Amino acid sequence: MKFKRFLQAFGILAIVLTLIPIVAADFWWIRMFDFPHIQLTILTFVALVSYFIKFDVKWWEDYVFVTIISACLVYQIMKIAPYTAFAPFEVGNASEDADKNDELKFYSANVLQKNAKFDLLNDEIKRKDPDVILLMETDSIWMNQVEDAVSKYPYRVEAPIDNTYGMLLYSKLEMINPELKFLVDDSIPSIHTILKLRSGKQIMFHAIHPTPPMPQENPSSADRDGEMMLVAKMARERNLPTLVAGDFNDVAWSSTSRLLKNAGRLLDVRVGRGFYNSFDAGSFLFRWPLDHFMVSEEFRVVAIKTGENIKSDHYPFFITLSLEPDLAEEQKPEPPTEGQLKRANEQIKDLLEEKSKKGEKLGE
Repeated sequence: MKFKRFLQAFGILAIVLTLIPIVAADFWWIRMFDFPHIQLTILTFVALVSYFIKFDVKWWEDYVFVTIISACLVYQIMKIAPYTAFAPFEVGNASEDADKNDELKFYSANVLQKNAKFDLLNDEIKRKDPDVILLMETDSIWMNQVEDAVSKYPYRVEAPIDNTYGMLLYSKLEMINPELKFLVDDSIPSIHTILKLRSGKQIMFHAIHPTPPMPQENPSSADRDGEMMLVAKMARERNLPTLVAGDFNDVAWSSTSRLLKNAGRLLDVRVGRGFYNSFDAGSFLFRWPLDHFMVSEEFRVVAIKTGENIKSDHYPFFITLSLEPDLAEEQKPEPPTEGQLKRANEQIKDLLEEKSKKGEKLGE
């Protein structure tokens, strides 16, 4: 009986951990349960299978209990299934005859500000030789240390800040009207620029690194969610093919990331390809996808993979995209629903209210 009580407690834990993220609240201790969804799926599966050791076919309560755990497992699997090879691509593979001048090689890395293994990043940049480099958690020390590796990149926007939210953008492709913005806080930068491909075609790029909902950062997710919705609005009102990238401090399957995608009329390059877990590089068990690339329907994927370990807590992310607007109709996202737009606007409103309480205003 004691062992069965243990199995029941194990199952109840799986049920509770499944239900917590469903709660419509932005407290950090609720939103943090969005992250370990892969691990929770495994835990729920183990709880279900192990309960059959003491399953009593004559006890109706066991049927109810197993049904509830099974429902939780199905819910868990449905959330992560799109990021497995069993799902169809949202962003198709590039055409064999695509114009190489319409390709864009992109490398992003959260370097971990206190990381002093500068050579590891510099060596990988030189090996990958990307067209565009986005570096996050970069202070003035990092900016100086990568100078040799980025010396061939004439176009740049540099915002070295020592609060772990510094951002550096380097490009071989021409940047047109680059803007450094502080959308939600005067110490949290984002970069927005038009990029001119070698073919002469132009695309819009948004780089973001919002703050996570953690007690030492923000007790609520209002800042993160609000910044993501502001960028979703920019993407939705686009006039050019659009790419949004960065460390979102949010997982691909969360309601906020999916709302950014839906409200912004964007596609997730991960869907149908894999998790590409970029954080935590220092842990074998607790890893999830925090670094993202979301694109409009004109893009196709040539190659995608996580980079080498650079002694950061994040793995870098490397992707090659092909601009193929003639095929855009094949993967055009559905327009956002009224409900999705309402939720996006509510998150922006929540951000405004949070700032008002603190006597702050949104940045620019």
